[in-house]
Amino acid sequence: MPSKIQIPIFCESDVLATVQKCQSLLIQIEMPIDEATLALTAVSEVSRNILNHATSGEVILSIVKEDSLSGLSVVAQDSGPGISDIEKSMADGYSTGKGLGLGLSVAKESMDEFEIESVLGQGTIVRMRKWVP
Repeated sequence: MPSKIQIPIFCESDVLATVQKCQSLLIQIEMPIDEATLALTAVSEVSRNILNHATSGEVILSIVKEDSLSGLSVVAQDSGPGISDIEKSMADGYSTGKGLGLGLSVAKESMDEFEIESVLGQGTIVRMRKWVP
């Protein structure tokens, strides 16, 4: 399996495909199961956010190496409406849809590194990393 994978997100099956491809990369880098579960949760959340809030976008998964560390890099991007208040959207329980409002905050807590950029009318980019302990 390649160490970098781009998955377009247009429908529910794309979210599942993203999680499955992520799992393959996590196995490849020998991520412990408890840490892998957190990473898979984060990837599922950001993929689903693309589908629910922007209707389409993409997730780019890759294996990264820094010094003696190996890890998973995730970039989720869309050209949707953007997020007007990132801080508010990161709060547990805040939702603009029918969900529980835990998506972005769960993704952030599940990963070792997390950053988000959003421009109204242009879209959102979420960058995350999970390192093998």
